[in-house]
Amino acid sequence: MTTPALPEAEIFGTRLKELREKRGETVRSLATLTETSFTYISDMEHGRKVPSLSMLLRLAAALECKVTDLVKVFNDHDLRTLVRKRR
Repeated sequence: MTTPALPEAEIFGTRLKELREKRGETVRSLATLTETSFTYISDMEHGRKVPSLSMLLRLAAALECKVTDLVKVFNDHDLRTLVRKRR
């Protein structure tokens, strides 16, 4: 069974992929740099997983960017609709 994508996870995943490709990294190389699995990076990029703060820090270090570069994409969205209660 495939885990359904969450709206905020899809937005983050698109941004992560954009930054990864801009740096010329593959999913595998980013997984190595962040000391996580290929599957976890892939799941984040496809909106199936949301990173922890610790992972955000590791991603920023690996991609040589600021944490805000990873999350500023949310500035263009209505956060109330993204974090609505899930049942």
